[in-house]
Amino acid sequence: MTAKLDHEASNETDAELVAGSDWAEARRLLYDMVSTPSVSGDEADAAEVLKAFFEAHDREVWIDDVGNVRAPADDSVLLTSHIDTVPGDVPVKVEDGVLWGRGSVDATGPLCSMAAAAVETGVSYVGVVGEEKTSRGAWHLAKARDAPEAVINGEPSGWDGITLGYRGFLSGTYIATSELGHSSRPEENAIQSAVAWWSRVADFFDEDRDGVFDTVTTKPVKFDGGPTDDGLAVEATVDVQFRIPPRYTIDDVREVAEGELTRGSVHWNKPISPVMQSPRTDIARAFRVAIRGAGTKPRLLRKTGTSDMNIFAGVWDCPMVTYGPGDSDLDHAPDERLELDEFDSSIDVLVDVCERLTD
Repeated sequence: MTAKLDHEASNETDAELVAGSDWAEARRLLYDMVSTPSVSGDEADAAEVLKAFFEAHDREVWIDDVGNVRAPADDSVLLTSHIDTVPGDVPVKVEDGVLWGRGSVDATGPLCSMAAAAVETGVSYVGVVGEEKTSRGAWHLAKARDAPEAVINGEPSGWDGITLGYRGFLSGTYIATSELGHSSRPEENAIQSAVAWWSRVADFFDEDRDGVFDTVTTKPVKFDGGPTDDGLAVEATVDVQFRIPPRYTIDDVREVAEGELTRGSVHWNKPISPVMQSPRTDIARAFRVAIRGAGTKPRLLRKTGTSDMNIFAGVWDCPMVTYGPGDSDLDHAPDERLELDEFDSSIDVLVDVCERLTD
């Protein structure tokens, strides 16, 4: 495997980075990528680093119109993760076998472990952009190419875990206007209407269920209200978000929200549907076998957030899972860090899975 080439350690950090690893070059890629700022919307420099890795291994690779790094090959499996990170200055260092830095967990660790596995096994690969904001890279990719036979999406699950489900996401803005009148008048104004509407919607979804994953989470994220500039009316706006479990559809939630309106309207943004994959697909089975073969019991996960897997599942009719090294509790955290041994283990698992599926 060319990705395991040995190189002379150039400094103390490099020596600690690659010590005792069969995946020295993959670790260097990880370090270089974490060291290259790639905040969502500004991923170009990191994309060039990733592209150069594939070029060094004689793989066809290019950067597409939206900035995705695309390295097509055997479409039995598509490995894909996101290049971008959230903002935050986490100084990059290697200490006691741990790499610290923004993106080491979310999701540069998964991105680089997949790059190594793609080079090793000859499967297709894409590093997408914009996941932390609009998922513009995933939306573009899903529409620009046909479905592969299987998808492994890269997000931190721990090297022994696979994620099968994510809640969906719906956001919108409520807008209402009422005539301006003296505050002594009994009629409800637009601000009162907005507060009452949101309270009814939140109460509807305030259910006692087993776990957050199966519950619709309702969040108002911005509230504005007051007299209009001309002094003739009162206007209120509320930006709202819903996290939606697979037992509901996007239309179910919209119907409830709109059904509680007594004044005003809701302007909806582009939704992301929930996803729940079967644990009995060939790809899920291959992961269970690979993780058991590495000496531990696999964990099957459902996440309360949303990922690019939601987008792919909404467009492509193929089995998929999400997988990657790292503790998801460290996503976006000021102490974001990844154990390098776990990074290596995730590559071993990915290689095993890809070889099973391509065979």
